Amino acid sequence: MALSNTATTPLRGLVLAGGESRRMGTDKATLQAGGVNLLDHAVSAMRAVLADVYVAVRAGQRDDPVRQKYTVIEDRFSDVGPAAGLLAAHARYPDAAWLVIACDMPLLDEASLIYLRDGRDGHSDATALAAETGGRAEPLCAIYEPGTLAAFLAQVSAGGNPSPSAWLAAVQTRILVAPDPGALVSANTKAELAEMMNKIKSRPDVANRKPQ
Repeated sequence: MALSNTATTPLRGLVLAGGESRRMGTDKATLQAGGVNLLDHAVSAMRAVLADVYVAVRAGQRDDPVRQKYTVIEDRFSDVGPAAGLLAAHARYPDAAWLVIACDMPLLDEASLIYLRDGRDGHSDATALAAETGGRAEPLCAIYEPGTLAAFLAQVSAGGNPSPSAWLAAVQTRILVAPDPGALVSANTKAELAEMMNKIKSRPDVANRKPQ
């Protein structure tokens, strides 16, 4: 289903940094990878692609030292996972489309985000990257159009499924195969992050990036 979107809708960037990091055991946003923390890395990559970039946070995180230097949007819901930040962003700017990424993808780079941005189909409900042809759309590296976010908000508000992954599977989503499938991998444990850091050391474009 197409939900009355247009290709001319403005696009904003959102970095999700309000998760509880239960499997990691510590705040993911603060962890170092390639010389910067994960949140700074994600925001830096996003700012290279879009002018308007926001960080989604849980209630109480607005003044956190790692987050307070950014323009933050507090979650509207609790216990709905990443949908909380996404829907809060839609509520703040309901006429905008949102390019959404998680802060725990240390290998996600500017090239991947440019590929996603330039491949946007504003007449679809969403555009997302996938690791392989025929693969699942990655809900945390995707562009959500305002019409589909309005419908998703109505579903979650009514107690429906808050999974962005399930939502992308149900609506009209343009899926693009990521130029670097590894860029879509999330670091959920310290062991996974350590393995990714070893890969980052061999990528000067990432290792030398400075926070903005």
